[in-house]
Amino acid sequence: MNILVVEDERNLADAIVRILEGASYNAEAVYDGTSGLRSALSGAYDAVVLDVMLPGMSGYDVVHKMRREGSATPVLLLTARSSTADKVEGLDSGADDYMTKPFEAAELLARLRALTRRRGDVVLDELTFGDIRLDLETHDLSCGESSVHLSGKEFEVMSVLMSSSARVVSKQDLLLKVWGADAEASENSVEAYVSFLRKKLAHVGSAVQITTLRMLGYRLETFER
Repeated sequence: MNILVVEDERNLADAIVRILEGASYNAEAVYDGTSGLRSALSGAYDAVVLDVMLPGMSGYDVVHKMRREGSATPVLLLTARSSTADKVEGLDSGADDYMTKPFEAAELLARLRALTRRRGDVVLDELTFGDIRLDLETHDLSCGESSVHLSGKEFEVMSVLMSSSARVVSKQDLLLKVWGADAEASENSVEAYVSFLRKKLAHVGSAVQITTLRMLGYRLETFER
């Protein structure tokens, strides 16, 4: 899971990154609103931790422009302001949650867990596509009465593919979302895990297949059995 931290206080930004990495997230920090917006719109992140008072562009403007551009990435606003009016402004701008500084690491992680499992106002326990279901708690992939457990990386790759529905996901996107920007993994790693997942889809008897589109990437498709 990839988290973007947008915070101009570099010591705080780096501390948040360490907290997230300690909880097994991939985290990256940028330090101004303009860079934050550009990174948030890249589609590479599963959630954004966004400070309100930023150089270049305020956090309110960043999240407002994200929503205007069609980005539904969950946003957690951070600010030293605690008034009701400030919270209302943040939520009305399109943020999903609001947390005041200073904060405890445990609360930050709890709020992010809630945000990254939320679609609209519904908390999901599983992803579905065609005849398959992916349990987000147990990491089990099921088809009818058959199921198989996915390893950590298998689960993350399948989560990205299922969350993208029938859209094409490039190898670079998978590398970034699953292994992170600084990982030494290569496209061969993606190919290997796609191969593992194809075998597990066949094992549970699913009609869903991972199709390779040459020079583009992968997408899920359902075929008649």
